[in-house]
Amino acid sequence: MATFKLDKTDIQILAKLQANSKVTNLKLSKDVGLSPAPTLERVKKLEKVGVIKSYHAQVDPAKVGMAVQTFVMVKLDWSKKTNLQSFIKKIQAIPEILECYRITGDADCMLRVVAKDIPAYETLMVETLAKLDEVSGTSSHIVLSTNKDTKVMPITLGK
Repeated sequence: MATFKLDKTDIQILAKLQANSKVTNLKLSKDVGLSPAPTLERVKKLEKVGVIKSYHAQVDPAKVGMAVQTFVMVKLDWSKKTNLQSFIKKIQAIPEILECYRITGDADCMLRVVAKDIPAYETLMVETLAKLDEVSGTSSHIVLSTNKDTKVMPITLGK
């Protein structure tokens, strides 16, 4: 996967949009020192080439009734070579699974999971995740507190 060549202005635009994706194009253009039309053109190009993937509101899980957050390490059964793709397809349909990463180490995948409480989490694990044919084992790590939670990518000019 090739990286997109960013210049100083692109980096400024990305920094401003990561800080506040609701910033108006007029304000953004003033902040980066361009007129509105070229600023909008740059933003559209960053979107088109996939540097900007989407715009989201970051929601506090606890404030919407999802008080339990966990990371679940998943070992897959590799007896069928289609198990990874089958597993990924199945977890797409489970809304409490927010993220899935293929990883190295003792597990094959790491999931970030939310639930309203421990009984709901237990039900998800026992009745849903553990019953997937592709899963040979899991290990859970409950989040006690969050000390850093950022989606801001630290972008700088390459040297």
